[in-house]
Amino acid sequence: MSSTYRVTAEPNLNYSRIVDYVRHVASDFETQLRAVSLRVTRPRLAVLAALRDHPHVDTDTVIRLVRTDLPAVSHQAVYDVLRALTDAGLVRRIQPTGATARYEARVADNHHHIVCRSCGAIADVDCAVGQAPCLTASDDHGFVVDEAEVVYWGTCPDCATERTAQ
Repeated sequence: MSSTYRVTAEPNLNYSRIVDYVRHVASDFETQLRAVSLRVTRPRLAVLAALRDHPHVDTDTVIRLVRTDLPAVSHQAVYDVLRALTDAGLVRRIQPTGATARYEARVADNHHHIVCRSCGAIADVDCAVGQAPCLTASDDHGFVVDEAEVVYWGTCPDCATERTAQ
């Protein structure tokens, strides 16, 4: 993000800078949508904003977040937007075994996830530096590998602290 658009918690906030920042972000979303031949709609912009600000959220959370800006949006509209954005490659749907599907806007790289077995929290884990060893399968069975989905499982710091306190 350019320093021109950085918003800081200063006593004398420059609201025109905040408005410029919001317009800049909306413009980026509009550019992304047009780049994949999707119409720019308020529900699509709201879903992209929700996923930018809240990665790894489930559908119900996306609906709740979108409704803060668009109170009348239907469940079906959000489901349709999530499907269209996922199909277009602007959003990634992840579903660790035994967990509900989650969505994220980080799609431009091959990263992985770590999931807390206790509370279900999910965090991004970058692929190893340099060559992506996870893309080199020991036996690819003739497939051309272009993505690897690795899910690490464990206990998040909050749950580990809670367990220790008990």
